[in-house]
Amino acid sequence: MDDRVNLIVIFGGQSAEHDVSCVTATHVLRAVDQTRYRITPIGINRDGQWQLATAALAALAAGPAALPDRLEATGEELSPTPMLTAAASAGPVVVIPLLHGPLGEDGTVQGLLELMDVPYVGSGVLGSAVGMDKALAKEVLGFHGIAQARWVSLREHELTPTRLVAIADELGLPVFVKPSNMGSSVGVSKASTIEELQASVEHALSYDEWVVIEEAIVGREIEVAVLGNLDPQASAPGEIVPGKDFYDYEDKYLADGAQLLIPAPLTEAQSTEVRARAVQVYQALRCEGLARVDFFFEESARGFLINEVNTMPGFTPISMYPKMWQHSGLAYPELVDRLIDLAFERHDRRRRNTKR
Repeated sequence: MDDRVNLIVIFGGQSAEHDVSCVTATHVLRAVDQTRYRITPIGINRDGQWQLATAALAALAAGPAALPDRLEATGEELSPTPMLTAAASAGPVVVIPLLHGPLGEDGTVQGLLELMDVPYVGSGVLGSAVGMDKALAKEVLGFHGIAQARWVSLREHELTPTRLVAIADELGLPVFVKPSNMGSSVGVSKASTIEELQASVEHALSYDEWVVIEEAIVGREIEVAVLGNLDPQASAPGEIVPGKDFYDYEDKYLADGAQLLIPAPLTEAQSTEVRARAVQVYQALRCEGLARVDFFFEESARGFLINEVNTMPGFTPISMYPKMWQHSGLAYPELVDRLIDLAFERHDRRRRNTKR
């Protein structure tokens, strides 16, 4: 009998963040204690096909060091519902959905796992969906009185040239333009003229039909890692010093040009404030398990302004989330164990509160 927990690690996905997910998965698999967990790696390819990642299984059998720097979402095709049903009937099982962006981090896969009654790491359907949608998250945070940059969100058919001129007048130039439902800075660009604004909107619309336009903030970029369910805890804050004009996809995952300062050079009072505000944001958006909460810091003006929340932050070697917890005394393998424990706790609690 194998009494280890069956840990199903799902990676890849159909979003533009597929590659980031494949890198994240490698480092999570390397950190998992195989004496406690029996790992089942599942890749979702760019067409949405679920596959047993046989190459990753073979590498795991040879030892974590045999894993490549990036997993491939290829292997034996399978159907997710029979696979999850069989896994749940065979003993304790938990899923880590290491999926970034739409069709993975946005509540879709979380909904499937809820229907299958399988514990999983991270926020539930609502928290995942709201956290993914920048515009809706901003509305919720505004309701809670949490300070943020001035912004406008419109759907594709509303983004007329006349409306863009009015937005430029309202927010001032430059502005940042973002797809509402995307992460890792994919589709984000800075616009300093009306012509650039139009081009930036067209670029963002290639990723989502909703677009967020924000005033450009001159301030420091401060991030906080939050961990927990009913009683979430905040890590020591970190600071990003971008290697480019702003912290874009290349700076995050390819060039490694940004400076990551942990802890962020803040006063004790500032650190306490931003950590408390991160927990406030986390709870307002109904996050659970984990999230990275990102702020701008206008030192001489409005102070800490919430930028966005990432409900499944990257776990690559240069990712801030595990680095901030490592500085706070929680090493990478113990962090993974804690996330799995939180998944079981949340699942048990939800079952108690669900009438059948």
